Amino acid sequence: MTVLTVTTTSAASVPADWIVIGVSQGSEGPVPTPVTGTGEAFDDGLTRLLTGLGATGAQGEALKLPAPAGTRAQLVLAVGPGPADDGAGHGVEALRRAAGVAARTLAGADTVALALPAGTGEAVEAVALGALLGAYAFTAYRTTARALPVREVTVLVDHDVRTPAEAAVRRAHTLGQELNRARDLVNTPADDLYPDNFATAVAAAGREHGAAVRVLDEEALAAGGYGGILGVGQGSVRPPRLVRIAHTHAEASTTLAFVGKGITYDSGGISLKPVGANEIMKRDMSGAAAVFAAVLAAARLDLPVNVTGWLALAENMPSGSALRPGDVLRMYGGRTVEVLNTDAEGRLVPADALVRAGEEQPDAVVDVATLTAATRFGLGDHVFAVMADDDAFRDRVLAAARQAGEQAWPMPLPQELAGSLHSRVADIANYGERMGGGLVAGLFLREFVPPGVPWAHLDIAGPAFNEGGPRGYTPSGGTGCAVRTLVRPAENAATDGGPGRRGPATATTYRRAEAQ
Repeated sequence: MTVLTVTTTSAASVPADWIVIGVSQGSEGPVPTPVTGTGEAFDDGLTRLLTGLGATGAQGEALKLPAPAGTRAQLVLAVGPGPADDGAGHGVEALRRAAGVAARTLAGADTVALALPAGTGEAVEAVALGALLGAYAFTAYRTTARALPVREVTVLVDHDVRTPAEAAVRRAHTLGQELNRARDLVNTPADDLYPDNFATAVAAAGREHGAAVRVLDEEALAAGGYGGILGVGQGSVRPPRLVRIAHTHAEASTTLAFVGKGITYDSGGISLKPVGANEIMKRDMSGAAAVFAAVLAAARLDLPVNVTGWLALAENMPSGSALRPGDVLRMYGGRTVEVLNTDAEGRLVPADALVRAGEEQPDAVVDVATLTAATRFGLGDHVFAVMADDDAFRDRVLAAARQAGEQAWPMPLPQELAGSLHSRVADIANYGERMGGGLVAGLFLREFVPPGVPWAHLDIAGPAFNEGGPRGYTPSGGTGCAVRTLVRPAENAATDGGPGRRGPATATTYRRAEAQ
């Protein structure tokens, strides 16, 4: 595991195998970006080398160079943070990506010093988090030798930001570990990650970090009337689970509820997916992984806010016992749903959890799901959608995503599309118009949100899983999308009180809970 530290030692004298610097394109060619204690040793010699190598400072560029004379390190890695922000320097996301590129490029190195222009606590955190995320590699199933992550990363800072920098690195360390935990879960094959052992992993982590965990097994789900979760999971030999993980704080005045879709494998059920669409369906629990990691991060950061995560876990498989198109499910809370498409199962499991979460009267609810291909077609693989029944709350979630460094876009919930969810035999159908399918899915979920509770829906179908090569601090495979976006409103609520300020959630009684 990569160790993060902070130092005010100059770049020329810091003991490290590698020094990482930024490079920008000046009016007369490439130049190193300002760093702590650089001095003349990092000017003339490196500038000539960078010019000779044709450095451009483009985002993702990485060039290995010999270190100038008088430098304790022997090697330099010059990374391109990309264009500066309107001449005002590089933003925190550019620094985060540059640090990620450096950590990936130097995999296997023992000690690396990051001499990037991090003049504030926020910038230091971006560099530290980018390095930790960039160093990530999923090697659990590799039998051949692979380069290990960088063992130790030191972030160079100025003396006047030493104290906020140390706090920033501690936050980055916690957030990075939890985000990488989510990545590990998403990358784990479905034969090794299914509802029961996912729930067991949550219980173990909850014990370790002081978060309360309760698990509803299939018998408790049946007794409680969780028809959506049970219906989706009935075709699998691995029964479903509903997991509640909660961080509570004695000084909290706000309670947030996060709901995560946790389809550990999605074959489409009887509405079977075509060849080519099944291979990455282990990723369909990315929402649950993000919720799990975000609650643990809140607990480890000891945020003075109550945060409850609901993980709706099921495996959607075709079999003689599987849910059929045309079946009617009685959801938790009593509403009935006609299932027109068993591959539109992702909205059925969080629907149950939304109703259940609402019984605890949270101040706001956010659900996270790899829900629709339609949203991916519309926004691509780098941006997730945010829908809400309240524009002000939607804007708060979008602002949280921007603060956290994730790309999100507001999407509407047109009432005109709601009519397509009409059922001839039940209260509502699970499938409606194909055009605008992502919005229709959001409208379906809205039907299960408690009245008067601010709610937002994050459709992370595109950015949750990177099918291409690594970029910046983003690896191939599971990305940990939405973890940072969920943690940020929890932090904001801890400082500004959040929506409603209604105080801790009401205690609830479980019909048959299996404490683990």
